[in-house]
Amino acid sequence: MPGPDGGSPSSEGRVDLTETAAGLLRRLTEEHGPLMFHQSGGCCDGSAPMCYPAGEFRTGAADVHLGDLTVDGVAAPIPVWMSASQFEYWRHTHITIDVVPGRGAGFSLEAPEGMRFLTRSRLLTLEELGVLGDV
Repeated sequence: MPGPDGGSPSSEGRVDLTETAAGLLRRLTEEHGPLMFHQSGGCCDGSAPMCYPAGEFRTGAADVHLGDLTVDGVAAPIPVWMSASQFEYWRHTHITIDVVPGRGAGFSLEAPEGMRFLTRSRLLTLEELGVLGDV
């Protein structure tokens, strides 16, 4: 299992994914190679998790690495990033990346599939915050 900022369906980290999202990520990886997510603080689709080929979205000091998603059948972990300003609002939140039918953002890889990634969330427990060093 990944470390405290890792991500897998059984992780205690900040980020996770549903099996439906994992299935789409397997298909997208086959077509595009290694992937990454970034969630900005923009409005509309800008606040949704955007999926890109790994390295296509440049991250830096204004971004926080939430963790890496481990997907069965995908060799490379999928890093998940969030803008630092958005993270200040979400730092006490566990994020699960899911996918639903619908039109996604034009720049996110799932858009041509007729699907869109979305964020489901819940507050982290005090125990989880302690593991993450955020209490």
